[in-house]
Amino acid sequence: MILRKPSRTKSTAPGDGMPSPAALSVTPRHVQVGDGYAATYVVCGYPAEVGPAWLNPLLSYPGRVDVAVHLDPVAPQLAAPMLKRQRARFESSRRLDADQGRLGDPMVEAAAADAADLAERVARGAAKLFEVGIYVTVHARTLDELDETIAGVRSAAASVLLDLQPATFRHQQGWVSTLPVGVDALRMRRILDTTALAAAFPLASTDLAAPAPGTVAAPDGVLYGVNTTSNGVLVWNRWAQDSHNSVVLARSGAGKSYFVKLEVLRNLYQGTTVAVIDPEDEYAPLAEHVGGTIVQLGQPGVRVNPLDLPVDHRPDTLTRRGLYLHTLVSVLLGAAPPPAERAALDRAITATYARAGINGDPATWTRPAPLLRDLADVLAADGDPAAGQLAARLAPWTVGNFAGLFDGPTSVRPEGHLVVWSLRHLPDELRTVGTLLALGSIWSGIDTPAPGVHLRRRLVVVDEAWLLMRDGEGSRFLFRMAKAARKRSAGLCVVTQDAADVLSTDLGLAVVSNAATQVLMRQSTQSIDAVAEAFNLTAGEARLLLSAPRGEGLLVAGRSRIPFRSVGSAAEHAIAVTGVGEVE
Repeated sequence: MILRKPSRTKSTAPGDGMPSPAALSVTPRHVQVGDGYAATYVVCGYPAEVGPAWLNPLLSYPGRVDVAVHLDPVAPQLAAPMLKRQRARFESSRRLDADQGRLGDPMVEAAAADAADLAERVARGAAKLFEVGIYVTVHARTLDELDETIAGVRSAAASVLLDLQPATFRHQQGWVSTLPVGVDALRMRRILDTTALAAAFPLASTDLAAPAPGTVAAPDGVLYGVNTTSNGVLVWNRWAQDSHNSVVLARSGAGKSYFVKLEVLRNLYQGTTVAVIDPEDEYAPLAEHVGGTIVQLGQPGVRVNPLDLPVDHRPDTLTRRGLYLHTLVSVLLGAAPPPAERAALDRAITATYARAGINGDPATWTRPAPLLRDLADVLAADGDPAAGQLAARLAPWTVGNFAGLFDGPTSVRPEGHLVVWSLRHLPDELRTVGTLLALGSIWSGIDTPAPGVHLRRRLVVVDEAWLLMRDGEGSRFLFRMAKAARKRSAGLCVVTQDAADVLSTDLGLAVVSNAATQVLMRQSTQSIDAVAEAFNLTAGEARLLLSAPRGEGLLVAGRSRIPFRSVGSAAEHAIAVTGVGEVE
C-alpha cells in the first residue's frame, strides 16, 4: 500500500531516476514485466456506505496483488465551493423532476442528503476532503493465470460494491503508480471524506504491537497460532508479562486441551520445566514422547504421603507443612472443620511429628515421616471429644475405602522436565483430593527447590481446575499459588470448561485477575454473559466466542484482543490431538 504525500510532482516513467525491470513490453490489456505479466485496474465505483477496513478483500487476496492508495488533501477554501456546487446540481435535478411531474430519484435524494451532511461537517471542521486514487495491479506468471486472478480480484471487489475498471492503453502508467515510489501516473481521483478514508485502512490492527525501534525482543515467546483476521502469526511470551499466570476458559470440545498441549511442548523446547495435573490421561502420549514422568494416582501401589517434608528445608518448613495439612483435611472433609476440631488437629499435627522423632531441629527432618493414619491415631488418643470426632470423620481416608492413596510412604518420585499427574484412575470422590496432593507436591518443589533448580522456569498446568475450585479451601490454595508463583520464576496455567462456576466466586475471579495471559475459546450460551462481564467483551467478541470453530479463540492480554487459531506441525499434531481427527 502506498501513501503519497501532498505534492504536485509530475508523472515519471521508468528510467527517469527509478529502478526498472530488464524488459518491459506494453500492450493495451497488460504489460509484460520481465518474465511475468501485470495488469492495473482502477477503483471507479464506490458504495454509498462503507464499514471498517473496506479495502481488506483486496489487501488480503490470496495472490500477488499490489494495492496503491494515493491521496492529496483538498484545501478548505476549495472544499466548501465544491460541495456547494454539488448540492446545487442535486437540488436542480430534484426541482426539474418536480416541475415535470416525475417521481423523485431515490439515488439523487440519498446523494443530496449525504452532500448536505458532509458540507455541514466540513464547515464545522469535523471532516476534511481528500482526492483519492486507488489502483490495483495484478501479477501472474502466464496470461491464463493473469485472467484467472483478475476475475477473482474483481469478484472480491464486487463483494464490497467496489467497481474495478481496467486502465486500458495505460497499464504502464498503472504499473508505475503501484510501485513503492509514491508516483501517481494515472491521476484518476475521487473525492473522499476523512471518515470513509480512515475506514479504508486497518489502522486498529488486531496484531500485537511491534517492539519499539531499536528494541530487541527476547526470543522466549511461543507460537500460539495464526491471527484469523490478519493472517499474521501470534507469538506470545508469558514470561515477559507482569504475571506469568494464564487461564484458558472454553466449553468441552472447543480445543483447549490441544492448545495447552502445544504450549507445553513449545515451552519444553525452551528448557522450561513443566508439571501437569491431568484428569483424563490426555497428556500421557506427550509425556511418553518427550521422556517425561507419569504419576498415575489411584493405581495399585501408587501412594503419596501428605506428611512428607520437602527435601530442601527452610526454617519454617514444619510450620508450613502443618498449614498445608489443615488445608488437606478441610478438602477431605468437604468443609473447614469447626474451631474446636481445628485446635485439636493443630495439636495432633505437632504430636504426630514428635512421635516420629521430628521436631523443630532441622537435623530431625530427614527421618521417615509419619502417615495420615498416625495422625488419626493421635487424634483418637486425645481426650478432647472434638479430637475423637475428627478422627472418626477421617476414618474413610485412614482405614476405609479411600485409604489406598495414603496407607504407606510415598512410592513415586515426580522428577524430570515434564511430570504428568494423572487422575484418571481415581474415583470421582478422590479427584479433588488428588488434585490438591499433586499441587502440594509440585509447590514443594517450587517453593524449596534444589540448589540451581530455582534458575529454571517452571510451568504448572492445572487441567479441569474446577475440580479443585469447587472446594473453598482448594480455591484458596490455588489462589495462594497464583499470587506467589511469579517470585519463584513459575507460572500457573488454569484450564477449565466450567467458566460460569469459576467466575461466580470471589476466589475464582481472583485467580483469573492474577493471570496476565487469558485465552477464551468457544463458550456456551449459558456462560457467555458471565464471561463477557468478567473480561469486558464487546458484543462482537461475545458472538465470536459463541460461534468459534474448534481450535479458535481470543487472546486477552491487557488492552490487546487477538483472535487466533491454534496450529501445530504434523509431528506436534500427532502428539497433541486427543481423538482420531479431533482437536480436543
